[in-house]
Amino acid sequence: MKKIVWIFSLLLSFYILGCNQSSAEIEPKAMKERKKVVYQVFTRLFGNTNTTNKPWGTIQENGVGKFADFDKKALTEIKNLGITHIWYTGVPHHAVINDYTRIGISNDDPDIVKGRAGSPYAVKDYYNVNPDLAVDPKNRLEEFRALIERTHALDMKVIIDIVPNHVARKYEGKTNPDGVLDFGAKDDTSLEYHRNNNFYYIPDTEFKVPEWQEGYRPLGGEGNLLSDSEFEENPAKWTGNGSRLAQPHFNDWYETVKINYGVRPDGTKDFEELPDAYTKMDYKAHYEFWQSKDLPDSWYKFRDIALYWLDFGVDGFRFDMAEMVPVEFWSFMNSSIKMKNPDAFILAEVYNPQLYRDYIHKGKMDYLYDKVELYDSIKHIMKGYGWTDHIQTVQNGLKDIEHHMLHFLENHDEQRIASPDFVGKAEIAKPAMVVSATLSTAPTMIYFGQEVGEDGSENAGFGSPTRTSIFDYIGVPAFQRWVNNKKFDGGQLSSEEKDLRDFYKRLLNFTIGSSALMGDYQEIHYYNKENTETYDHRVFSFVRWDEGEKLIVLSNFDTEKAYHLDLKLPPEIIKKWNLEKGVYDLKDELYGTFKSELTINKEGVGSFKVSLQPLQSYIFNLK
Repeated sequence: MKKIVWIFSLLLSFYILGCNQSSAEIEPKAMKERKKVVYQVFTRLFGNTNTTNKPWGTIQENGVGKFADFDKKALTEIKNLGITHIWYTGVPHHAVINDYTRIGISNDDPDIVKGRAGSPYAVKDYYNVNPDLAVDPKNRLEEFRALIERTHALDMKVIIDIVPNHVARKYEGKTNPDGVLDFGAKDDTSLEYHRNNNFYYIPDTEFKVPEWQEGYRPLGGEGNLLSDSEFEENPAKWTGNGSRLAQPHFNDWYETVKINYGVRPDGTKDFEELPDAYTKMDYKAHYEFWQSKDLPDSWYKFRDIALYWLDFGVDGFRFDMAEMVPVEFWSFMNSSIKMKNPDAFILAEVYNPQLYRDYIHKGKMDYLYDKVELYDSIKHIMKGYGWTDHIQTVQNGLKDIEHHMLHFLENHDEQRIASPDFVGKAEIAKPAMVVSATLSTAPTMIYFGQEVGEDGSENAGFGSPTRTSIFDYIGVPAFQRWVNNKKFDGGQLSSEEKDLRDFYKRLLNFTIGSSALMGDYQEIHYYNKENTETYDHRVFSFVRWDEGEKLIVLSNFDTEKAYHLDLKLPPEIIKKWNLEKGVYDLKDELYGTFKSELTINKEGVGSFKVSLQPLQSYIFNLK
């Protein structure tokens, strides 16, 4: 009897195991990756409802947003826009012109701070957050932790900046974890360079504040006890952009100092280089490679900063000016991050296309800005003198790394689309946005206010309009109309602004739900230039598909010309899609109001009639 029971139990175990294996086999298909959409938001500007906008205005005069402004309603509206990740820009504690001495933070000198609110890329304390962003500055870390929890509760991921190339000229780690020493604490300042110095020095030479140009005065000329064209730093350090002058130029990054990663002043590397074979290895192999190596002190400092924020609840990072830091460091840094969180989102700013593959394969970056290639090309098309033909040139050149090239049309460094210096009208970006968001398997990023046509025209103080200020306290007018006194319902938007936001919402939500956008791509642009009457270089078309979805994307970049086309699908696409001669229904996925019919003739060419009004796009789904 015991033997029979034992055999029955064994058979039952095999049955249960088989069921579990079947579920495991099905699960990856159900969890197929979809497009990611990043919402970059300048945290201190998001919830600010103050409309004073006085140039160089104080925090009291012009107001400031808080972590708390991202309440459940605000975050829900961001989520509903079609967002998967929020990049909270300006979170790490950077230099500010505001008095927080009551909570143990030293005042910052206006002579080495850009703007009154300060640059988010001049970080003063990496183990804490900007006190301006907290309702209670003493409790600022817990207020940020609560924001992370609210964001996660709505199934969105949190990204923050880390800036390994440089730190604020007056870096002070007031809240370092036990055992963590400040940058420069053990540096030998008598030497220009030492492998384990965190900074580069100009021995026996005092730092001098830049000579101000073009009428510039810190704080717009307003009196301040610290604003005296002097700042004590002896010996002087190299400036963040690499300037070795004790008195950097006005256009240098004089508010920051450069970090030393073991690169000697002559450019040679004072550490073991990563063998080329590692370009084909995963992050685990990279991690193991560095475990036995003795590395410069700065490498460990920044690794520990990243791991601290992962433990805090952050899901990923955007790395500023990554190409100014050796790629071997990124191999070490990013493999360490991935060992702690394999799903961490890693985005880097790299502007040299010749370095893209090194920073992806050797540096283990997930994503790089597609700025120099796609953004610049589409900007020229939007401005009227570029040809859509160049989009495919870009795609061909990046074919092997397309998944790693994040697409955007705005970020804090670029001109607002609606600025007169760009195209002057937000609607002109519609076809560009459709193409940018559907062209590849890479993530899409939008910048807060882009979805309502913010034009960046405010004169905030430091710098000039066309870009929403990252240096000063300011209100963002079009975005404030959506904020609507913190109702976050768009109640003050014009009808045109509401329509624009509706367009972004439709487009982005489609992209994060589409399986085809993570599948195959092929342009049909050149085939139609050769075979379709009136089709030209102001239109662009391509197809995307996988086993469950087949899309035809068509965009008109012209602001005045309408097109009436008999658009063609070449025989090779018809063959890849396994379509037979006949008629197939097409439905537009953007607005759902236009339908057409794809007819496949005996030669295996597909065609359908479609009219494109100026700036109009369609995303046709083959039914």
